[in-house]
Amino acid sequence: MLASVAAALPELGSATIAGLVGALVTAALAWVVWAFLTYAIGTRLLPEAQTRADFGELLRTLGFAAAPGIVQIAGVIPPLRALAFVAAELWTLAAMVVAVRQALDYTSTLRAIGVCVIGWGVQVVIALALLSALVAHPTSTAAAAADRGREPAAGSLAVIRPSGIAPPIR
Repeated sequence: MLASVAAALPELGSATIAGLVGALVTAALAWVVWAFLTYAIGTRLLPEAQTRADFGELLRTLGFAAAPGIVQIAGVIPPLRALAFVAAELWTLAAMVVAVRQALDYTSTLRAIGVCVIGWGVQVVIALALLSALVAHPTSTAAAAADRGREPAAGSLAVIRPSGIAPPIR
């Protein structure tokens, strides 16, 4: 949750309270979906002979692995936003691989990487599908705002990630 808060803080100046709460809830749900997919893929699709884990065990380890997302708080300084986002993503993904390898008792790091990448990819597709169903396309939003003679609302669209939200698409 702290990583989700850290990801949302750079948006304080341009997003509404409802948007920030929505981003926090969406980030938390995206993380739970990724954790569930990781559990299902790691224990059902790609288990090793010694793989024994329950969902709670994996949730705990993935929760700790999401902690590097706190680095995104540096995004409150505009020139550091992109760097903080990329650093948090790479560090979190590396921590997730270690967490999956340990929680699922894998001997192969490549298997853990595969589980994390597959789970992340499926989660991104699900999140983007939900996002596109809930939020207007940015081009149509910009065109509609231009037709009314106004700029589109800042922070009106964000990309969902497991550890928080990315900078808004403008």
